[in-house]
Amino acid sequence: MTQDLDTSRRHMMKLALGAGGMAAGLAAAGTSMREAHAQMLESGVDPDSVLARIKKDNKLRVGYSQTVPWFQKSAKTGELVGIYYDVAQKLAEALEVEAEYQEVSWANSTVSLRKGDFDVFGSSLFYTMPRALVVNYVGPMWHKGRLAVVHKDNAGRFKSDADFNSPDVTFSVNIGSSEENWVKTTYPDAKIITTSGNITLAAEPVRAKKADIWATGDLDAVLFARKNASWAHIVNEATPIGMTANTWAIRYGDTAWKFFLDMWADHMVASGFMKERYEHYLAELEKG
Repeated sequence: MTQDLDTSRRHMMKLALGAGGMAAGLAAAGTSMREAHAQMLESGVDPDSVLARIKKDNKLRVGYSQTVPWFQKSAKTGELVGIYYDVAQKLAEALEVEAEYQEVSWANSTVSLRKGDFDVFGSSLFYTMPRALVVNYVGPMWHKGRLAVVHKDNAGRFKSDADFNSPDVTFSVNIGSSEENWVKTTYPDAKIITTSGNITLAAEPVRAKKADIWATGDLDAVLFARKNASWAHIVNEATPIGMTANTWAIRYGDTAWKFFLDMWADHMVASGFMKERYEHYLAELEKG
């Protein structure tokens, strides 16, 4: 028995020394362990998967639509910033590839994704059933509800969302946003007018009193109201409406890419990265 243990220990030492020697040799030859493993082992990833294509082309293509504080261009520098932008950057670094970003309107976001213009839509995409029928949601990495922004002059008119479903109420929504379908299905008696472009442009008709309500993500609404305190008021700020997933999306039919991103999403949440980035940008925005 003792001889068997000694033999086993010697065998393990040889393996350890062999691995160390291999690593040293690879370092001397300028070859990374990652490349060595790629040469020694078959990954098993479907060669037709986006994941395989990303590694082959050394490029991760990310589509986005602007929404504060998730994915937007800095007003000061013009560079991309935001919670999900940081996640995308971190993913590209982990994959050891370059990230390439393409801006699309919210109306074209899922269409462009399905056309293959990019590998993943990386903005804060609210879960809706119509979207889930055409794109494959990832994760999710976050959940949020909506809040309603009204003009201060109308603050006394709305006590809760129970007051929204009326022919006398007009919502302003960004065309192609999740709020467009949400308003139609949740408040079918209300009227809707639409805007296009940056999602916050839908607040302008409310400021001008051409619409009564602009509904958007909870944090987005709070930050907007603070910056526009001269006229903006949030209805029942402490109780967001309809909490749901908001996360990334990919095309259907790519199992390897979906499983890979699902695990990545879980890692971003479990590691605390999502919470840390959320609190970071909230603090930045509160400072102005």
